[in-house]
Amino acid sequence: MEQPYLIEAPLHITFELVNDENRERFMKEFKSLSEAESDPIGHWLKIKKAKGETQDSDEVLIELIVELHRKVERLEKMLKGENIDLKPLEKEGEIESINFTHFKFRELSLEPQELYYGRVELKLYPQREIPIFFKATSETLAEIDKIHDRDEKDWGTYFRARERVMIRERRK
Repeated sequence: MEQPYLIEAPLHITFELVNDENRERFMKEFKSLSEAESDPIGHWLKIKKAKGETQDSDEVLIELIVELHRKVERLEKMLKGENIDLKPLEKEGEIESINFTHFKFRELSLEPQELYYGRVELKLYPQREIPIFFKATSETLAEIDKIHDRDEKDWGTYFRARERVMIRERRK
């Protein structure tokens, strides 16, 4: 297989091989971390934008207020002891480069053609862990198999931002 075009993008990932025993647990966690489930205020805002009810508003201000609401909501859940308890995954590692559909591990050795479930610490505002299913295409290269729509857009945004940084560095 030809090596895909990748951009240097240091990210941390925790992951585990998917098998018959853990498949259902990972699917349940993946679904629970969807935008509608884990971020009701973001889902509400998306609906309001789609209806055109925010067109006369300052988008940046709305996003900042929504993020404040999310933080207050997380604090409330912490105080009530209602945090989403994500079980630790068996392995962790560093991603060295990405594109829209692939990513490459720095050193780890994957089992080619196997399916994995992972959580990537995406370095965007707001910073969060995104759940993904990925298939190993080689010992260090993986192809994203399943990702939520919002996370896919944020992944693409992060990729394009890293690509712009690389282009600026080449010009120097």
